[in-house]
Amino acid sequence: MMRSITKSDNILILTFLFLSILSCSKKEKERYDIVISNINLIRIEDGNVTKKTVYINDGTIVKLETIDSVDHYIAENRIDGTGKFLLPGFWDNHIHLRGGDSLIKENKNLLPLFIANGITTVRDAGGDLTSEILRWRKEIENNSLIGPTIYTSGPKLDGANATWAGSLVVESSEDIIKALDSLERIPSDFVKIYDSRISRENYLEVLKQATERGMISSGHMPFTVELNEAVDSGIGAIEHLYYILKGCSDNEKEITQAIINKELTFWNAMDGLISTYSDSTAQKTFQLLKNNNTYVVPTLHIGNILSYLDEVDHSNDPYLKIIGKGIIKTYDGRIKRALTASDEAKKSRKNLNTFFIRLTKSLQDADVKLLAGSDSGAYNSYTYSGISLHNELEAMVNAGLSPLKALQTSAYNGSKYLKKDKITGTIEIGKVSDLVILNSNPLQNIKYTRDIYRVIKGNEIYDPQEITKQYNCSECFTFKN
Repeated sequence: MMRSITKSDNILILTFLFLSILSCSKKEKERYDIVISNINLIRIEDGNVTKKTVYINDGTIVKLETIDSVDHYIAENRIDGTGKFLLPGFWDNHIHLRGGDSLIKENKNLLPLFIANGITTVRDAGGDLTSEILRWRKEIENNSLIGPTIYTSGPKLDGANATWAGSLVVESSEDIIKALDSLERIPSDFVKIYDSRISRENYLEVLKQATERGMISSGHMPFTVELNEAVDSGIGAIEHLYYILKGCSDNEKEITQAIINKELTFWNAMDGLISTYSDSTAQKTFQLLKNNNTYVVPTLHIGNILSYLDEVDHSNDPYLKIIGKGIIKTYDGRIKRALTASDEAKKSRKNLNTFFIRLTKSLQDADVKLLAGSDSGAYNSYTYSGISLHNELEAMVNAGLSPLKALQTSAYNGSKYLKKDKITGTIEIGKVSDLVILNSNPLQNIKYTRDIYRVIKGNEIYDPQEITKQYNCSECFTFKN
């Protein structure tokens, strides 16, 4: 028989329940380094916007919730995201840190500009400051220097008497082995090939050996090479659109042979490439790029700048107040060439630029993966670090891309190209907390990428206005719709 419950039993049960409730009430609250509450999270994969609270510990996103349970946690830093919009921190997928010993300090002073513009990651596409860049990377990681994560190619690969200082000369298969060994020891994050002096054979051999080693590659392409040869040899990304245009010409083989025979030069070939552009050939080329997962970096903004150097007066650009005088001096070469070019050359350059704008839209329509890159840095006249990435995104939208597609060319595609997408590029649990908080929705207007409230890099929270005080140029950072 079952024993009946006595008064003493009831007291014991009530006591147990009371103690259980008391224990739960005294349970220690969860602790987080940063909590961003009630923010409009833009899912960069598809543009879906949902209200979320984002929890961050040790530079990593650890929880995403719909409701902000403020009574259930303690946050060292809490950001009210009401009415604001959250994106992965922007990536500038083509910059240059270069210029030799005399410009080391001026290059270093550029780094906070990227963070002030919401850019938490950059891809340095080759230069002559590799040892300094590696030092800056450590300082940024240790939070002793404000700046973005830097993925670098280290020195470029080219032939003898290369255009750019610091390039590794490859004149034989043995040179290529030594050069790639050197890059792996750095270690570089990708191989960058330039086209000023490298031979057709060595160019293709670099790609072949880099691919066999599992190294990511990108570069220009000598016009002695056909585009399909570069793609088939494993090039990971093609910098600039000249080489895409070449692969869309019905006369690519003939023009390539004329270049080999020295009957044509790079620039002399452009008008012929445009006139022989074929949509059917272009579609085959686009499909080849897509099938091989080859990325394309249009660099439209610098194209717009350089094509109109003879017409646009940049002397009152606000950024000239904060860019180092040594870097500004490096602008002279391109400016002089633009001003002294023949009328025919000036017209051809502008026509080519207009064609590239249309070509970018065609690439996007064909679902070729694009990367947003500014090409900012020394020698690239009036293409300023930080703000030029926003100009590039705007140029892409002006070319016909939707704001979402333009945004995807930054962190989302950039992380995939460098095979870092398991740790960054989207806002997901387990990924690094490199984030940008905007005051307005960039899906409605791409210019809103400039309307930055806060930038989060790992466990650090940056107020852009605080960073920019050191530059003493309020007009450089004032958002204008």
